[in-house]
Amino acid sequence: MFVDRAKIYLKAGDGGDGRVSFRREKYVPNGGPDGGDGGNGGNIILVADKSLRTLMDFRYKRKHVAKNGEIGGTSNCYGKSGEDLYIKVPVGTIVYDAETNRALGDLKKDKQELLVARGGRGGKGNAHFATSTRQAPRFAQPGEKGEEIWIQLELKLIADVGLVGYPNVGKSTLLSIATAARPKIANYHFTTLSPNLGVVELDSERSFVMADIPGLIEGASKGVGLGHDFLRHIERTKIIIHVLDVSGIEGRDPIEDFKKINSELKLYSEKLASKPQVVACNKMDIPGAEKNFERVRLHLSSEGYDVFPISGATKMGIKPLLDRVYNILETIEVEEEIVEVDENLVYHKYTDEKGFTIRKENDAFIVEGPLIERLLASVNMEDSDSVKYFQRVIRKRGIIDELKDMGVDDGDTVIMGSLEFEYYD
Repeated sequence: MFVDRAKIYLKAGDGGDGRVSFRREKYVPNGGPDGGDGGNGGNIILVADKSLRTLMDFRYKRKHVAKNGEIGGTSNCYGKSGEDLYIKVPVGTIVYDAETNRALGDLKKDKQELLVARGGRGGKGNAHFATSTRQAPRFAQPGEKGEEIWIQLELKLIADVGLVGYPNVGKSTLLSIATAARPKIANYHFTTLSPNLGVVELDSERSFVMADIPGLIEGASKGVGLGHDFLRHIERTKIIIHVLDVSGIEGRDPIEDFKKINSELKLYSEKLASKPQVVACNKMDIPGAEKNFERVRLHLSSEGYDVFPISGATKMGIKPLLDRVYNILETIEVEEEIVEVDENLVYHKYTDEKGFTIRKENDAFIVEGPLIERLLASVNMEDSDSVKYFQRVIRKRGIIDELKDMGVDDGDTVIMGSLEFEYYD
């Protein structure tokens, strides 16, 4: 098992601004405000998709932006909301806030969704701010900014495909050619002491995980060598590529090698032995291998195996082999749950409904937060109606009460963004 990671930037859509508008109908004198609300910005939602096996796609696209909401219309018409952006990730992906390293969620099941960036709400049009005493409000709310966040995607990969075969038949070489993995390779037995894994990328839409399982020997099913450790890794794969050396340079018969390895698999687990196998006859570049290959092909093809001639040295035949393996993988159901995560870590990042914080610094009370940013953007301090709206909102949302709890007195300085004023109750 190894961990595939990707860090991506998400920006949800901004809400559309509310409209400032007044009725202009021919036979309606002194028409009132009719500015409509802006549309909501699009959310960004991650969706688990069982057809994906790696995070390869996010190496090419790291920035994802949802659509903005449109500005409100006249005649109390709402602006169009931005479409939600759905991003597909493999089943088993854990999502972290890249800044805090807190887990946002674990996508364990196919089609499971996780909201990771909320779109901004559309601003209210000036029609909302009309009262009996303020009949022609000349201000409206701007749309909220959509949330933006860097997230870390983490997928604990279990290999889809396991390479098995006697030591020194070319498994590590095949892995290094097919993937970006760089296993240690040398011409002696038991080179690999632990499984090496890599992602096979056939094209931008087709990929899978392949593992080089260390060489098996007779008695592995009884724990000889590192047998049980090796077999445990193979047990979690979906397909086996059985690599045979058909050159004969080791002095062994490839058909006998095939039978012995499969015997060990069967002795360890019937389920393991029943996994689909594709046979890769390696070292075809060595003189004399062709004759051996024909004998192996006739024997194993008659037993229903797909047999491919390949050469790790010249890369001959590797693409047809991998294409066939991918096609078989497409017919196999993925396991529903791949990873486990501590549910105590998982949290939803949108828990602060208050929208503001207050701190005291150098005898001044500083009020901050998204509520304050939205409020200041929507008011015009030169307009008396707008100022009255501002005062009403900060009372209604509890800002004045919290300032009092913190000991604010008449004449104390209060700072909200670029606005600084003296407090008087």
